[in-house]
Amino acid sequence: MDRTSQANRAVLLDKAYNLLLTLESRLKRAVRGRDQVIELILVAILADGHVLLEDFPGSGKTTLAKALGESIYNDKPEPPITMFRRIQFTPDLLPSDITGMTIFEPDSGSFTFRPGPLFAHVVLADEINRTSPKVQSAMLEAMAEKQVTVDNTSHALGRLFFVIATQNPRDQAGTYPLPVAQHDRFLFKIRMNNIDRDSELDVLRSIHERCTPPGNDFPMVPKSAILEARQSVDNFIYVDDRINQCLVDMANALRQSPYVAQGISTRSLVLMIPALKACALKRARDYVTADDVSYLVPYVFAHRLELTAGMEDPIKVIRECCKKPLEDLCRSTLRKR
Repeated sequence: MDRTSQANRAVLLDKAYNLLLTLESRLKRAVRGRDQVIELILVAILADGHVLLEDFPGSGKTTLAKALGESIYNDKPEPPITMFRRIQFTPDLLPSDITGMTIFEPDSGSFTFRPGPLFAHVVLADEINRTSPKVQSAMLEAMAEKQVTVDNTSHALGRLFFVIATQNPRDQAGTYPLPVAQHDRFLFKIRMNNIDRDSELDVLRSIHERCTPPGNDFPMVPKSAILEARQSVDNFIYVDDRINQCLVDMANALRQSPYVAQGISTRSLVLMIPALKACALKRARDYVTADDVSYLVPYVFAHRLELTAGMEDPIKVIRECCKKPLEDLCRSTLRKR
């Protein structure tokens, strides 16, 4: 690579890194005590993945998703697509309630498509497991293909399309558990615990501050900058082939474990690569390390595993099965070429 190309690469990665810092500062201003959740959400949006939050009511999920939506503006407007929408999923919801519908216009004598709330760049799917399989199927198409199909016609969603879905781990009455295929479409599943005492005090003391609009110290970022950052991360963050070998070895170890009824899919390994690249950028590096793999593995693998009867802790199984491949990767990485 010549010096001009190297300089251009460094400039683009630096631009992407500064964008992450800007988004992070706005989200941390709005939500206190959730630094790790914020980091993972930023990694996910840069990796073009979706996030499933398992949380309790009042944990800040809506505030976090709204703050993310309000941190981005449309510098290249797409008329039918808004920045942020919240969808409250209920048992009586219909697919057309989220995708939109075709309506008849008497004046023109023709049918017109009216977009639903899925036509947003950032979508909060609240209590996604409370809706019927038909609606979950419509969500699956949107998350997988970035499009919805209404009356046999496909309508494209925005390129940025990012879903933050939530479900309550305790209140399971009247819910429809997410199918395996839909679980597999979420890059991360994050379990949100109660924040610590100091953070909770900070929440109470900063109510007025957080209710006021961010000033010039917390600028918004253009939508196109996020799309450019995705491209930069994909092109310029290096992933050694030994990382790929480690991921495949971990997947095989999990599939062969006596505690695992169904292992992880190849898709999860494919989705892991952009996530690792985004994680490396978040940590100001232009290459992926074993630390990145160790950090992300539980969030990417845990919700995709089906354990055998009697096993309830997927994280413990993952740590045990992935221990040797990670150790081999660390030794391989440290060895001189």
